[in-house]
Amino acid sequence: MTSISLKARPAAPDTGRARTGKIVARTVVGVLLGLYGLVSVYPFLWMVSAAFKDQIEVVSGGHLIPRHPTLDTFVDTWNKLHFFDFFLNSLLVTLYTVVLTLVIYAAAGYAFAVLRFPGRGALQKLFVSLLFVPGITVMLPIVLLENKMGILGSHFGLVLPFVNGGAPLSILLMTGAFLAVPAELRDSARVDGASELRIFTHVHLPLARPALITVALLTAIPTWNEFLLTRVSLNDQSTFTLPLGLQTLSSENVPHYNNLMAGALIVVIPVIILFLSLQRYFVNGLVGAVKG
Repeated sequence: MTSISLKARPAAPDTGRARTGKIVARTVVGVLLGLYGLVSVYPFLWMVSAAFKDQIEVVSGGHLIPRHPTLDTFVDTWNKLHFFDFFLNSLLVTLYTVVLTLVIYAAAGYAFAVLRFPGRGALQKLFVSLLFVPGITVMLPIVLLENKMGILGSHFGLVLPFVNGGAPLSILLMTGAFLAVPAELRDSARVDGASELRIFTHVHLPLARPALITVALLTAIPTWNEFLLTRVSLNDQSTFTLPLGLQTLSSENVPHYNNLMAGALIVVIPVIILFLSLQRYFVNGLVGAVKG
């Protein structure tokens, strides 16, 4: 007869204890993230709250909910600073920057992704490496160069550095998006007699729409909010953008914090609306560029 040896099975893990540990860990992480989110969003909430208060209520208390909410602060800020002129200047500078960035770097991304030419890889790496160069280090050469060119103090003198500064990230995103386009589509278009320009405009650009919107967002938001370069470049108040116009409020002997916060909210609102309306394309554009 064959003897059958019965081996003791290992004890089953305590599933209840493991489940409890996971719940505790998730709860702790959730609480920490919630606290971090609250601390991060509090300055913005305080800005919104102060924009609906008068000066006395802003100075006297730190409560978030206004006791006597008013829109007079916005009206006073808008009229006092002629914010419409500053808004128009910011809008023009941002639009010119976004359009030029999309036109130039979409073509550059297509060249790096599709075309073959000597030094393509080295040139692409050179552009990407510029991501690690701090913008402040090239500000003085930019100002000196624009002064010699006679464009310092103009909006055109702002647009050129903004477009140039967006080159590394824009090329990286557009190249990744175009690499994700199947080569068969290009081959079919070439067989049908399409030129390289037509393939670029009718095949690649429509498929790279999320990447284009992502580049537009990543260009528009910092351009709209830029302060340092505009402060160095612009001297005539008629050319001021919104961040510079907002600075004139803080130059008063007795700063009116409610006006400052209302002005800051006016500056921020267009950016928030733009991002919320295009965030779906923004996420898709980043994912597509990474996959490419």
